[in-house]
Amino acid sequence: MTGSTNGAALTALQKELDGQTPVSIREAFVNDPERFGRFHVKLDDLVFDFSKHRLDAALLAKLVQLAKDSGVEAKRDAMFAGEPFNSTEGRAALHTALRNFSGQPIMADGADVMPEVTATRAKVAAFASGIRDGSIAGATGKAITDVVNIGIGGSDLGPAMAAKALTPYSSPRLRTHFVSNVDGADIGDTVKGLDPATTLFIVSSKTFTTLETMTNAQSARDWIVKGLGEDAVKHHFAAVSTKLDLVRKFGIEEDRVFGFKDWVGGRYSIWSSIGLALVIAIGPAQFEQFLRGGFEIDQHFRTAPIEANIPMLMGLIGVLYRDIQGISTQAVIPYDQRLARFPAYLQQLDMESNGKSVHRDGSPVTAETGPIVWGEPGTNGQHAFFQLIHQGTEPVPVDFLVAAEPTEADPHHHDLLLANCFAQSQALMQGRSLDEVSAQLTKGGMPADEVRRLAPHKVFSGDRPSSTFLYRKLDPRTLGRLIACYEHRVFTMAAIWDTNPFDQWGVELGKELASKLVPIVSDPRASTEGLDSSTAGLVAHRRALAR
Repeated sequence: MTGSTNGAALTALQKELDGQTPVSIREAFVNDPERFGRFHVKLDDLVFDFSKHRLDAALLAKLVQLAKDSGVEAKRDAMFAGEPFNSTEGRAALHTALRNFSGQPIMADGADVMPEVTATRAKVAAFASGIRDGSIAGATGKAITDVVNIGIGGSDLGPAMAAKALTPYSSPRLRTHFVSNVDGADIGDTVKGLDPATTLFIVSSKTFTTLETMTNAQSARDWIVKGLGEDAVKHHFAAVSTKLDLVRKFGIEEDRVFGFKDWVGGRYSIWSSIGLALVIAIGPAQFEQFLRGGFEIDQHFRTAPIEANIPMLMGLIGVLYRDIQGISTQAVIPYDQRLARFPAYLQQLDMESNGKSVHRDGSPVTAETGPIVWGEPGTNGQHAFFQLIHQGTEPVPVDFLVAAEPTEADPHHHDLLLANCFAQSQALMQGRSLDEVSAQLTKGGMPADEVRRLAPHKVFSGDRPSSTFLYRKLDPRTLGRLIACYEHRVFTMAAIWDTNPFDQWGVELGKELASKLVPIVSDPRASTEGLDSSTAGLVAHRRALAR
């Protein structure tokens, strides 16, 4: 595998650009009426417009050279070749194999993984088809009408996001639900109004030991047993796991167990059996289109030159803001209500992958990593946090996502949606100067003293950066393409920082301490000796409140 570069190329570029004034986006458009033509990439119907960024040709060339000097291309090739890029766990990162339609083998540990990938995909498709057509029924013979996915993290965020995004492609006969929080209200509220005889639970946990997932799974099991009896469990549960012994002990039969390999990280697992609930919802044929969309971007990422490579450009722009211009946040604003969970999905993808403080060789990172990723759908966000994006003291780079055509929506509504999306990116770029505001207010008949008082409050600095993804419509293929673009953006940034985006040791300590605190919280007589004073005080106060 390509050796560590320790982010040296980035350090050199930071020194070279230190103190330089950022490119004015507004002036760039004034000086170059054809700027869009030079700063966008078109891939079939998908357009990535990066013209509204603090970039000119010279700076873009420096960023392209940064990618080359950081070994991004070599690291990319190593990942696709099945080398153990996840060095701390000694694993390959081969989620791309799950959407491989090249007909070529993909090797990991000296073996072609594709036969098993294909076989598992077929098993998932057969089970999903049986649930969809009613040939796989519940214990009483009634067809399944409600599918409840129980998972957390990548076992929840991906399927939940995608199922909502692709609602128009879902079976009208089936409803899909998602339970993740160990808070009992989540599972309790979900099963209210459901019929045990027509409900299927999917327990998604690779180890079948995840605390939150298994706690919810046991509650679901108790609900089925209470309503239908012990023998009904095998008819109303399926599992996505590799621990057959624990699954069998739970009461799930092997033909309802779907595995995936340890070279599939949780936040990259929507393409695997973790997507079972999604396959049931939209059907195997549409799920294949989703996979093929991801495969298209894989091919683009592997073959397009850096300056025309959408994920690499996304990553380079991200590094520009995080490390050259000191901007710590990234907003993702889909102008599509069905993509409401997309920003949350990207939060995990980006922040769990790139929230790292050491290089791959264990040495400390000196650059800033992992921007804070957040967002909500437009136009709702315009009436919530866009004030800060337009007039706050720190620029917030924004990714806008919007379809040219609506999917099962009123065309007039969609025209308004598109106009708002385009207007927001235009306003962020152009802004409105003090002179322009003053002239506008004066033209409206406002007295000069009032103009001088009010005008500063209505100034927009402009030069606020944004990208726009415009595509024909939000269908399974498009969703697959969008997700894969962001996956490879994350990889590009990690390659420049020379960090490992495929482990997540940062989540372990809290889980470990929680397991130790459970008996202390559960038993009011348990000793709090050895706890810090804050934790002991909180436990004591909880005990007092619970009396």
